[in-house]
Amino acid sequence: MSRLMIGTTGSPEMLSGDFTNRISLIKRVEESEIDHLFIADHISFHTGLGMDGIVNAATLAAMSPKTTIFIGVYLLALRHPVPVARQLSSISQSAPGRIILGIGVGGEDRHEMEICGVDPARRGKQTNHCMKALDDLMSGEPVSYECEFFRYQDALIKPAPEPRIPMIVGGRSDAAIRRTALLGDGWLGVWCSPERYKNVLTEIDKIAEARSSKPQWQHGLQIWTGFGDNNRTARSHLANQMENMYRMPFERFEKYSPFGSPEAVAEFLASYIEQGCRWLNVKPCAASEEAGLDAISEVSTILKKEFPELVN
Repeated sequence: MSRLMIGTTGSPEMLSGDFTNRISLIKRVEESEIDHLFIADHISFHTGLGMDGIVNAATLAAMSPKTTIFIGVYLLALRHPVPVARQLSSISQSAPGRIILGIGVGGEDRHEMEICGVDPARRGKQTNHCMKALDDLMSGEPVSYECEFFRYQDALIKPAPEPRIPMIVGGRSDAAIRRTALLGDGWLGVWCSPERYKNVLTEIDKIAEARSSKPQWQHGLQIWTGFGDNNRTARSHLANQMENMYRMPFERFEKYSPFGSPEAVAEFLASYIEQGCRWLNVKPCAASEEAGLDAISEVSTILKKEFPELVN
């Protein structure tokens, strides 16, 4: 049975600005009940916002030598798989066993795909090829690949990451579910009910019967949360940040985005754990960075007491 891992975002405050403050935040994480940090990846999102998932993962892994870093999710189709394999090989040398690669296709901003030379309508198919190629490249053996998106002969990337870096697939579409079942090591759900979550895991198992061997699944959930002195304040923190990020009304996300006290948020998340979720990537929205970290640590404490069989 997979261990329950509860993490929070590797925020801009941890990645830039005054170094003393950054170290203070990292230390706060290390001394808390938070198990890992997760980070997003975008080339140019809406107004030009961006962050390179692998670069930021390397930064956080170096700043916190014992913390696992979950890249959630990396827009793999926007890059050629050979240099990505080199990056993963390099980061694995300095942080062996501490990198989880979440892979998604994006889509909220089609222009982000277009400026990278990727047809938004075909990004899913391109991601499938990239995942197959990347898995081969991380073997440490010479490999060749040819498809409509890229081709290469006898590419060799050494050393191979040891242990192997898991590839967790994010997304809600049927294509993402099939991609998980046939190519991934787990599913990273987002904006779905616990019932839907359970049904997806059942579907993944069914589709995965076509594989020669199933991986040890590492299923997770990416979720935004709000914390405050009362529900109104917590909702305001959450709504403001989500609307600024996604340029859409918060009401579209509200039923999948809990807010309130740590106890209320933990109760909301517990229903996903009961359905098989083991990685929780929890983005906190609060009055301050420190308040958000403390709230996630409290959520983690509550959930680990409720599910002791998943702690060790």
